[in-house]
Amino acid sequence: MGTGASIDREGVSEEVNKDRIDEACGQLYVSLKMENNRKLTANLLPHVYGSLPLVGSWDPLKALPMERDSVSMWELSCVVPPNHETLDFKFLLKPKDNNAPCYVEEGPNRLLIGGALQEDARLALFRLDNGEDLEYQVFVKADRVSPFDLAASWRAYQDNFRPSSVRWMPDVSINSAPQTGGENGSSAGLELDLEHYVVPAPSTSANSALVYAANMTENPRSLISGFDSSSFSVKDGGVPAMMEVIVPDPAKVFQSSGMVESKSVGTCSPLQKQESQRGLFVDRGVGSPRLVKSSSSNIFTTGLSLDNVTKSSMPAAAGAVAAAAVADQMLGPKEDRHLAIILVGLPARGKTFTAAKLTRYLRWLGHSTKHFNVGKYRRLKHGANQSADFFRADNPEGVEARNEVAALAFEDMISWMQEGGQVGIFDATNSYKKRRNMLMKMAEGRCKIIFLETICNDVNIIERNIRLKIQQSPDYAEEPDFEAGLQDFKIRLANYEKVYEPVEEGSYIKMIDMVSGHGGQIQVNNISGYLPGRIVFFLVNTHLTPRPILLTRHGESQDNVRGRIGGDTALSEAGELYSKKLANFVKKRLKSERAASIWTSTLQRTILTARPIAGFPKIQWRALDEINAGVCDGMTYEEIKKNMPEEYEYVADVSRKKDKLRYRYPRGESYLDVIQRLEPVIIELERQRAPVVVISHQAVLRALYAYFADRPLHEIPHIEVPLHTIIEIQMGVTGVQEKRYKLMD
Repeated sequence: MGTGASIDREGVSEEVNKDRIDEACGQLYVSLKMENNRKLTANLLPHVYGSLPLVGSWDPLKALPMERDSVSMWELSCVVPPNHETLDFKFLLKPKDNNAPCYVEEGPNRLLIGGALQEDARLALFRLDNGEDLEYQVFVKADRVSPFDLAASWRAYQDNFRPSSVRWMPDVSINSAPQTGGENGSSAGLELDLEHYVVPAPSTSANSALVYAANMTENPRSLISGFDSSSFSVKDGGVPAMMEVIVPDPAKVFQSSGMVESKSVGTCSPLQKQESQRGLFVDRGVGSPRLVKSSSSNIFTTGLSLDNVTKSSMPAAAGAVAAAAVADQMLGPKEDRHLAIILVGLPARGKTFTAAKLTRYLRWLGHSTKHFNVGKYRRLKHGANQSADFFRADNPEGVEARNEVAALAFEDMISWMQEGGQVGIFDATNSYKKRRNMLMKMAEGRCKIIFLETICNDVNIIERNIRLKIQQSPDYAEEPDFEAGLQDFKIRLANYEKVYEPVEEGSYIKMIDMVSGHGGQIQVNNISGYLPGRIVFFLVNTHLTPRPILLTRHGESQDNVRGRIGGDTALSEAGELYSKKLANFVKKRLKSERAASIWTSTLQRTILTARPIAGFPKIQWRALDEINAGVCDGMTYEEIKKNMPEEYEYVADVSRKKDKLRYRYPRGESYLDVIQRLEPVIIELERQRAPVVVISHQAVLRALYAYFADRPLHEIPHIEVPLHTIIEIQMGVTGVQEKRYKLMD
């Protein structure tokens, strides 16, 4: 609002001008500029002095220096408090030599009231001792600015005029030896036994390795009859209540396309009407099955709203994932809105583990994804104690029973997709063409199918997987003799090998000897689209090599002490001590590792935290920078609450009732934005075969931890990642295990 001369040139009175300014919201921002196209003599530098709130003194020695804005322009800007909106000031020239006299501008003081200059604009005239006159053109501008603009201006000032202490450090560096100093002293030393620092992990920690992977898959809801969600619950890890199971006659499954009533859900089903056998079953899985409307009841539904269908199948995502989903919804065929990844492979080839990793990755990206394990359906319906004879190809009852539960699992997956699910991962051997043809026929017009075949020729890996299977699978939970179980499983495996037919039909991805992380092949056929492309890229980079990943926040920063979010300040004393303790921890924890790397963000508090670590390469990732708080960067919660109460409700979210996942800071980022830029980090963490130490920030580590722990997206903004604590994620053949170390309070 104001000009070089703040007098109203249109004839409007100054009082009207002042009232107009007072009515505007925000604080008064004043910019004072002086311009002289002539070269300054005697190194004279422009200054401003005067009453409060500029200087509070007419002593020239206390004058405020103006900063050079261009070759001929000098500027001083300030925010005027509401109770001091009258500025009484003058310009002066001060020589660089403090002992030389100052030159005060000629004429009366300049008076600025409420943003309006109380006189016509005049030149600033200075008379030097040698009789020379220097003239400067004066520009005075006053605006009402919001707290948003003030915060953005302050952040720009910090970024541009206060360089960090690590600027110009190369993106990749390495310390060959520890820095001298107190890092190895008593205050930074650690106990010889790192277990001394272990603290309990949260109940929702990343410990999938402690649970059989198939038990973590979707519960077989189609087998549950008379289910009442109010009467069924699993509390504190207890045993679930008994559930009534409808067992269809295996001989009559899928022999007719007629639609009849299913007694289990009371809707149309592709099963023929039949006599059912009733029994009792205790669910061994995790979570509670849901009784839902059968997908079959929607087959003949007409007049569906495309907008509603599209909305239900859109991912909770931002950026490229959202853009690709919108394009697929608008341009792709209806069945392509839902994707079924059908696993193919012999037992003990890592199918379930691969399916679990892929499920976790797609969920983290924002795609509604579920893992359906046919073995879980088989155990639920036919029991877990089936001998190897049950899996013989020349056992017609066994073949029919296995095809039946596969069809039930596939129908459950389709039902879930028609409720809004996007990607179903169908986990079974599916080892011969007849079974796969059955699944493709069931999927016609309902979802797109991609076969994912896992092939492993390494006998050592196969033997290891077989032994893990005997130890963890419910199929052998009641077999006390390990060797007997091992022999039975090898006979089962031989039965599958006799009839195994590699995938040659449809769209497929073949992973050949990829699990070791040492080469291998991946073959693709008829694969197109954004999501299938991302799946291939993920699978190319994943493997089963055991290695730890250490996640930790930077040491306490100066902004942490002040309670300010964001920023790019250095470490506090406590933060510096943690950096030394962390260096000692890494040295002890990784002493037996041949290689490892340290990843940091580009912000100085993470780089300074990593500085004492010696012997490992350090790599800066822009993607690991803290969530961009936009105009709130550098502010305290109290300042946000006072100046931006509507934003504060989302930023603080004390009640956890706001959608903080999708909330985007003004001119900043949301958690979904952070997830999108972290995808390359996740891919590289999966690809790495050596340990990695990630030193980053709270929001970023929340997102990374959620990936490994398979936490729902809506929980990410509330995951606790305390300072001075190390989260160790152990990745390997059995899944993910977590351990936490707290080095300091």
